[in-house]
Amino acid sequence: MTLPNTPKRHASKRAWLAPLLYLLAGGALLGLSTNLAKLAGEMQLSALAFLFWSILGAALILLALAAYRRHLPPVNRRTVEYYAVSALLGVAGANLLFFSAIPHVGAGFVALIITLPPLLTYIGALALKMERFQFLRAAGVMSALAGAFTLAFHKLSAPDADYLWILLALIGPVLLAIGNLYRTLRWPAGVSSDALAPGMLIAASLLLLGVGLLPGFSLHVPMDRSLPIVLIAVQAMVFAGQFLLLFLLQKSGGPVFL
Repeated sequence: MTLPNTPKRHASKRAWLAPLLYLLAGGALLGLSTNLAKLAGEMQLSALAFLFWSILGAALILLALAAYRRHLPPVNRRTVEYYAVSALLGVAGANLLFFSAIPHVGAGFVALIITLPPLLTYIGALALKMERFQFLRAAGVMSALAGAFTLAFHKLSAPDADYLWILLALIGPVLLAIGNLYRTLRWPAGVSSDALAPGMLIAASLLLLGVGLLPGFSLHVPMDRSLPIVLIAVQAMVFAGQFLLLFLLQKSGGPVFL
């Protein structure tokens, strides 16, 4: 009597297994990324230079992968808008704030305030009627928020707290939440994840290049030793995996799960 339902149960398990694996792998890479940024700061490598060259390297890696799979990023008015806005919100803007804040507030604080976007994304998804209220999901979001607020309170109450950088770092989760909703709402029809990811990173590279050309900013990397180059190469591979998983997770699990 139960045999007809068995394929459905297996399909349901597979449907949840993929997003869960994407979540665990993407979360591990995200945590690694913040610690690599801390190491870059200790080597006197500016946040902007480290982010630009790492994002550019990740874009080239994913572009080569997309070319191999024959899923090159399509270029038209619709997709260019998608790449540019997604890059500004989810890559260039948020990560530049996070990486710049790490020397002032610590990698641990930045890693943990990244738990804030789910609450903001969930509220936005409910307001836009992209989600129905679910108690279990809301409880998970609130538990993450409680931990983040506890950390923020201790950080703000420290005698040497840098209030400006703490507040700037807290803008990052807002940008990420808006980016989560935007990518779902404006996902170009019929375009795969492995085509959108390199397109977004190329757009982010161009945005960061524009910032680097402004007076007072620099994309310079010290060439007198090999460690900064190695660190940028490792970060590029981490970013490539992280943003590819981001799109796969968003497509399979939705913005709040992401």
